[in-house]
Amino acid sequence: MRQMLNVLFVTKPEVYMGLQGETIVVREDNKTIARYPLHNLEGIVCFSNLGASPALMEKCVQNNISICFLTPTGRFRARVIGETRGNVLLRKKQYRVSDMEERCLDISRNFIIGKIYNEKWQLERYIRQYSLRVPVEEMKLASGRLSKYLTEITESENLDQLRGYEGMAQTVYFGSFDPMILNQKSDFFFHGRNKRPPEDRVNSLLSFAYTLLTNDIATALETVGLDPYVGFMHQDRPGRASLASDLIEELRAPIADRFVLSLINRKQLKSNDFEINENHSVYITDSARRTFINAWQKNKQEQITHPYLNEKIPWGLVPYAQALLLARYIRGDVDQYPPFFWK
Repeated sequence: MRQMLNVLFVTKPEVYMGLQGETIVVREDNKTIARYPLHNLEGIVCFSNLGASPALMEKCVQNNISICFLTPTGRFRARVIGETRGNVLLRKKQYRVSDMEERCLDISRNFIIGKIYNEKWQLERYIRQYSLRVPVEEMKLASGRLSKYLTEITESENLDQLRGYEGMAQTVYFGSFDPMILNQKSDFFFHGRNKRPPEDRVNSLLSFAYTLLTNDIATALETVGLDPYVGFMHQDRPGRASLASDLIEELRAPIADRFVLSLINRKQLKSNDFEINENHSVYITDSARRTFINAWQKNKQEQITHPYLNEKIPWGLVPYAQALLLARYIRGDVDQYPPFFWK
C-alpha cells in the first residue's frame, strides 16, 4: 500500500478493503494490515482481486472519492466515482486545452524534453558502467548531440518543429542502441527501429514492451479522470489512445528500453524464444511471453525515488504519478507539467 498525492494505491493482489467509521480498513487473510483515514483522500486505486465492501464504496461516493479497480497486472476494470462534477470539469478542460495549439506545444515540449533527457541518461549510464565494453567516444558524441537537441527543443515554435527535433533525436539515440546490447550479439542486434511486423528479435521485444507500457499509461490516465484518447501532441484518431501515446514518450527509455536491454544482457531470453515467419517477421513464443510478463511485473515492484515528488515509489506507479501531475497541471494547480527525469 502507498499513499501518493492524496491517492491511496492498494497494490497487494489478495486484500479486501472495508470501512470502520471514517477509516478504510485493509485486510489480508482476515487480518487487518493497514488503516487509512478517508478525509485526506481524493482517490483509491485498487490492484486487488478481492475489491471493496459496498459500505466503503457508498462512503466514497458520498465524499467524492473515486475508486478504481484494476487487475493485479494493472489492466483497468472499473471505476466507482462520487459526484461527477470534478471529473467532468477536468475532462472538459482537457478537451479545451487539446484545441489550443500554444498550450499543446507547452505540454508536448515537456514530454519530449523528458524523452530526450532520459535517452541521454540511458547512454550516459552505459558509458559510465561499461566503459570497456561500449564505444565510449561514439556514445559520448551521441549524448552531446542529444544535449544540443534539448536546447533547440526549448525554442521550438510549433508542433511540427517539435516533431522534427524529436525525429532527429530519435535517429541519434537509436544509432547508439546496438552498442548497449552487451551479450548474445549474434542473435540480438539493432540496426534501426522497425515494427508491424518487427523484423528482428530486439524490435520484437521493444514493440511488446511499448504495448504493455502504453496499456499501463492509458489505465493510469483513466484512473485520474483524464481521457486517454485525447492527446496534445498525437492527433486524435479513432481507436488510438493519443494521450497515452504522448505520455509514453518520456517513459520509453527508463522503463521499456532499460527493461528490454536488461532481459537480453542477463540472458533471460534467448534466440530460441522467438519464431521467425516466412515473411521474416519475428515474434516472441508463448512461453517466452510469459517469462517476459513475469519479469515485467517484477520490475514494476522495484523502487525508485521519484525526482519531482522526492519520495520512493515502485516503478509501476511512475505512470500514475505522471498522470496525477498532468491532471494537476490541466486543473491549473501547477504552472508547468513536470516531466519524469530519470536519475
